[in-house]
Amino acid sequence: MAVEQPPAPAEQPPAPATPTAQPKGGKGKKFLRVAALIVVAIAVKFGISYAFNSPVHAEAGDCVQVTGSDNSPEVDTKDCSDKDANYKVVKVVDDTFDTDSCGTVGEAALAQQWESEKFVLCLDAVK
Repeated sequence: MAVEQPPAPAEQPPAPATPTAQPKGGKGKKFLRVAALIVVAIAVKFGISYAFNSPVHAEAGDCVQVTGSDNSPEVDTKDCSDKDANYKVVKVVDDTFDTDSCGTVGEAALAQQWESEKFVLCLDAVK
């Protein structure tokens, strides 16, 4: 007598993956995202601006290019042979914003602050 074999089970396709439950973003997470964006925006506005427009702490003998307005001058150090250099620093007076501290030294004075340092650059025109 022949033993009958049960039919082979049909191959089943793999079960679809069940989606994992995503935690709902609460008000706290939304607030943190908004706060982080605000902090980044402030850092970009002031941090990058300061990095690129920060005052130059030049030394006596350095040449600089001074541009911008009287209320918001921009100073960049330049080689004295550079055509853009328009002033030479003849004296630096530390720990003050008093532009009269140059006295009779130099034709112009420029008060600057760099980090916690404050100083005045006494300048002569480059000829």
